[in-house]
Amino acid sequence: MKTINQLFNIKYPIVQGGMIWCSGWELASAVSDAGGLGLIGSGSMYPEILREQIIKCKKATNKPFGVNIPLLYPNIEEHIQIVIDEGVKIVFTSAGNPKTWTKHLKDNGITVVHVVSNVKFALKCEEAGVDAIVAEGFEAGGHNGREETTTLVLLPLVKKSITIPLIAAGGISSGKAIAAAFALGANGVQIGSRFVCSNESSAHSNFKNAIIDSKEGDTQLSLKQLTPVRLLKNSFYNQVTELEKKCASIEELSALLGRGRAKKGMFEGDLTEGELEIGQVSGAMDKIQSVQEIFDELITEYNETLKSLENNYF
Repeated sequence: MKTINQLFNIKYPIVQGGMIWCSGWELASAVSDAGGLGLIGSGSMYPEILREQIIKCKKATNKPFGVNIPLLYPNIEEHIQIVIDEGVKIVFTSAGNPKTWTKHLKDNGITVVHVVSNVKFALKCEEAGVDAIVAEGFEAGGHNGREETTTLVLLPLVKKSITIPLIAAGGISSGKAIAAAFALGANGVQIGSRFVCSNESSAHSNFKNAIIDSKEGDTQLSLKQLTPVRLLKNSFYNQVTELEKKCASIEELSALLGRGRAKKGMFEGDLTEGELEIGQVSGAMDKIQSVQEIFDELITEYNETLKSLENNYF
């Protein structure tokens, strides 16, 4: 089995999550230049915008980068064709059936990774022929599994069920957490929330500051009747909660969500009425940094953690 470093031709087995409204070419290229794998988050992009982002990323870095494509995206065929036309060699898929596009992507020389939240879908991914799996725990930001399985529990369950490389996601923002993920069987990690608070992230500064000001318990998994998503608590979150207490229908929740709610919050900085998707680990983050500073801290802390564990034995 290839290592994550070999699979993506990167220095460190660290992948930046392809997050909507936060993961443009600036962030992806900076992560790739730092030695990880940067991902452009295509879920918030019209096809022509995705093409522009890929072209800019290719100009900004000569290192490998990829594109995250939610399979339920309305313009999925156009996104897939753009990725192929522009020569992108790595695609992370999510929110859909991996069998639909994996073979087509691989036939075009693309390495395919799919994001799952349980063992059942991990097995389906391996059957579909993906090259690696991201197992994302309940702590993660953005869309989550309904089972609410934590990363600590999910990783070993998935690891013993598959034979392909495993990437851990959900609640990982430190070198210590990376070491823990590896101890549980992960071959690499995917980090989202920490990179949202980077200088290179396309998230609005209001959103970044709200994240670093947040405390334990300030996020909650919500909208489980639609697609579960972890949100930073604000007025919009409170409106959702009130509707859910009244056993609102899917149609009522969809009407409240409307269109552009995530853009309003994460990209335009409306902290009141916007949808603010972020991971549970936001309560442990307290500063905005450059991508390179984040990598330096992650790697230093990881190595220090390994050294400290040498004296911890039974």
